[in-house]
Amino acid sequence: MKAAVAISLAMSLAAGAAQAGRSCENKAPDAANVQRAMTLAEHTARALDASGAQVVVLARAGQDLSKYGLAWSHLGLAYKDGARWRVVHKLNACGSARADVYRQGLGEFFLDDLWRYEAVWAVPTPEVQQRLLPVLEDGARARALQHAPYSMVSYAWAGFGAAFGPVIILSLWWERMTRAGALAGIVTGAVTVLVWKQFGWLGLYEIVPGFILGWLATVVVSPLGPAPSATMSTAHVAVQREFERIGAH
Repeated sequence: MKAAVAISLAMSLAAGAAQAGRSCENKAPDAANVQRAMTLAEHTARALDASGAQVVVLARAGQDLSKYGLAWSHLGLAYKDGARWRVVHKLNACGSARADVYRQGLGEFFLDDLWRYEAVWAVPTPEVQQRLLPVLEDGARARALQHAPYSMVSYAWAGFGAAFGPVIILSLWWERMTRAGALAGIVTGAVTVLVWKQFGWLGLYEIVPGFILGWLATVVVSPLGPAPSATMSTAHVAVQREFERIGAH
């Protein structure tokens, strides 16, 4: 990946934070902002043409993320389509985890109530560009880049939550839980997430069945073996009393 290149109109807009894609506020476009967006698109197109690239990673400053140490809020893959540039990027619906992949021109990509009218891009190696270009040009292959839900870490959190969530909760509130039951719940929850993710049954987020089955496995297996030791039971009672003391019961 070559070094990133930036372009700026040297102006900023003190507007409220906008989500990726169109602003969630239902308001008419401001003529001045539209002009700034179109000017930025024109300048960006000229600079991309001069770069000689066919595919770049293009970023915009849609909202002020400076408190997180970030300068850019959204990016997409821009590619040369004849004489024009188009951008394939992922947008989420306002206030939800629903998302889809969109193909837009540079003008529309920047027409987003930007916080700063600036763009930055990085040029992949020629080999990477050659592999990406046919994917971006093909609508079906480009849409295949989309994976719901929107969060990139939701799969990992599903596995973590389904494997350890039931065990942690039951260990606090159920004295009869055993080591064997805990292991059964951890394995069942994790495996359920892995399998459910692959088949996508019912369109249900995999943490839900994983958590339920992990809970059931813990509850079913625990009574099948020896009860917890007296030491563990005493510790559990002490924890319960502490919860009652602080009003968490």
